[in-house]
Amino acid sequence: MTADTPKTLFIACAALGREVKDIIRKNGWDAEFEAIDARLHMEPAKIGPAVEARLKQAHGKYQRIVVVYGHCGAFDLDGILEKYGAVRPAGPHCYEMFGGGEFVRAMEEEIGTFILTDYLVHAWEKFVVKGLKLDKHPELTELMFGNYRRMVYFSQEEDNADLLARAEEIAASLGLELDIRHVGYGDLERRLAAIMEDREQPVTSMTHDGFNAAAYPVAES
Repeated sequence: MTADTPKTLFIACAALGREVKDIIRKNGWDAEFEAIDARLHMEPAKIGPAVEARLKQAHGKYQRIVVVYGHCGAFDLDGILEKYGAVRPAGPHCYEMFGGGEFVRAMEEEIGTFILTDYLVHAWEKFVVKGLKLDKHPELTELMFGNYRRMVYFSQEEDNADLLARAEEIAASLGLELDIRHVGYGDLERRLAAIMEDREQPVTSMTHDGFNAAAYPVAES
C-alpha cells in the first residue's frame, strides 16, 4: 500500500452504483469504486462468489473494504465478508436501506406493497420484464404480482418528471395504485457514513441481524 492509494474500496451492486458514487463524491471520501452486475439478483447464489473474487483481488491493497449489498438471498455473503475483513451496510435489501423509517411505515400500512427505486424504474424493462421473461410469457405477470395491493416509489431524485411518468406507467401496467415518497439516499447514506466514521449504524425495527431467511421483514399485525 502506497501513500497515494485510496484508503477505502467500495464494491457495490450496480443497482446502487450511481447512488454510492454520488455519496462518495458528496462526502469527499478517499475511495475507489467497483460495481457488480445487478442481474446476479436473478441468481443470488452467484453473488457471494462474485464478491469474493473482487475481495481476493483487493486483499491487502486498502485499509477498508465496504461491500454495498443487502442480504439479497446470498446467504453466504456475511461469512465471506468476515473472511476478508470487509463490512457492509446493515439491512436486508436496498428498499429498507433507502427507506429507513419510511420502509417500516409502508410495510405496516400494507404488507402487499411493491417497492420501486430510481434504478428499478430505469431498468424495469430490462431487469423485470425481460429478466423475468414477462415479455415472452405475459401470463406469469399475475403469478408474480397478483398478490401486491399497491406500489410505493422510494425516489432518490426529487421531481424527476421522466422517472415519475415511467413509474406511473409501471404501476398502471400492473393495475396498482402508485404512492410516491421521496427518500433520497436515506439510511444507505447514513449507514455508509457511520462505517466510514467507525460509528454504530442507524437501524430500524425492520433492520435484522443474522443473515438467514428470517432476515426478511414481516409487518406486525
